[in-house]
Amino acid sequence: MDHQDIKNRFGIIGNSPLLNRAIDIARQVAPTDISVLIQGESGSGKEVFSHIIHQLSGRKHGPFIAVNCGAIPEGTIDSELFGHEKGSFTGAHEARKGYFEVVDGGTIFLDEVGELPLGTQARLLRVLESGEYIRVGSSKVQKTNVRVVAATNVDVYEAVKKGKFREDLYYRLNTVPLRIPPLRERKEDIYLLFRKFVVDFADKYRTPGIQLTPDAQDLLTNYSWPGNVRQLKNIAEQIAVLEKERVVTAQILSNYIPIESHTTLPMPVKDANKENFSERDLLYKVLFDMRKDMVDLKKLVVELIQNGFNPGTIEQNSPYINQLYQEVRPATTNIVNDDYAIAQPPTLTIHKPNQPNGNKNDYLTYDTEDVEEVEESLSLVDKESDLIKKALRKHKGKRKAAAQELGISERTLYRKIKDLNLD
Repeated sequence: MDHQDIKNRFGIIGNSPLLNRAIDIARQVAPTDISVLIQGESGSGKEVFSHIIHQLSGRKHGPFIAVNCGAIPEGTIDSELFGHEKGSFTGAHEARKGYFEVVDGGTIFLDEVGELPLGTQARLLRVLESGEYIRVGSSKVQKTNVRVVAATNVDVYEAVKKGKFREDLYYRLNTVPLRIPPLRERKEDIYLLFRKFVVDFADKYRTPGIQLTPDAQDLLTNYSWPGNVRQLKNIAEQIAVLEKERVVTAQILSNYIPIESHTTLPMPVKDANKENFSERDLLYKVLFDMRKDMVDLKKLVVELIQNGFNPGTIEQNSPYINQLYQEVRPATTNIVNDDYAIAQPPTLTIHKPNQPNGNKNDYLTYDTEDVEEVEESLSLVDKESDLIKKALRKHKGKRKAAAQELGISERTLYRKIKDLNLD
């Protein structure tokens, strides 16, 4: 059976090389009993490929059942898959066969297998390796001869690294990986699918046919389709039923397609460890502040070397010089706050130097041969401590405001004050 025969039999539309490659893998693996892991985004048609594998296998006359693992509560998933004995748990009024017992000799399709609890994963691994399972509430080992085809829309390997999916089960299921391409990687198939759907819905609802203008076809093709074929089918049905204009332009089509954001900004981090992320962000901020200070200092030194002791240069850079003075001079005034004791540094007043011979146009020059170079500390701990002190000083000891200024949580700030002995 070639590609086109399979497409006609199972209602697959498209000529994408990636789609043909997936069909070819399914066709080759079907006659064997090898476990297959189908990977693809939601709505891309993973269940269709499970039917291809079953119908082209030697088990095609045996039973086939599709189980959505993500839709079964964790407390009952073992009973659903492996059965239970009477009285094994509250509500178990009679013994019940599980799917692996019912589908003996056939194929079971486990959709969203990445949602299985770790305990159920151990039971599934045993079935895959030895064909043995035990009903919930029983001690009797039973045998089954079932082929497992699994599917997931998540990165199972990432789940393995996070400890949410058993590594041994991953490699046992992933004997033959089968990837279903998302619709955005099959641009040449989008318009073909849309035409098929609108014709089907026009016949179903007895409405006139739909035609797309060239600009509408471009919009349809260039949309990313995060819901894949399922989303395309839903939009085709909406247009067939709701749209009065049967010649659809891009402007009309845009009313049915959600607006996409084409921003190039980084994506927000979801479910990340906020504590670690904030600390890393704080360290980056320290490094950037260090770099800015070094650049400003270099500019000041270059101006002094080129122009000598120019009063204009001193006045122009007086805020930066005051800042340096405050950082190297000890504090002289203490302001006591309810939460924190703050050291208030003195302010440096810069006076114009007396000009030699009373000539204001002459600038002072200094011999720098005997000047001792003081190397600035580049320790991140010291810089972090200084940055926290500055933030607390700026907000008069109010830790909540200081934490917001630093971009960290108030809890993290309390911990850092304790770790750095800033109390």
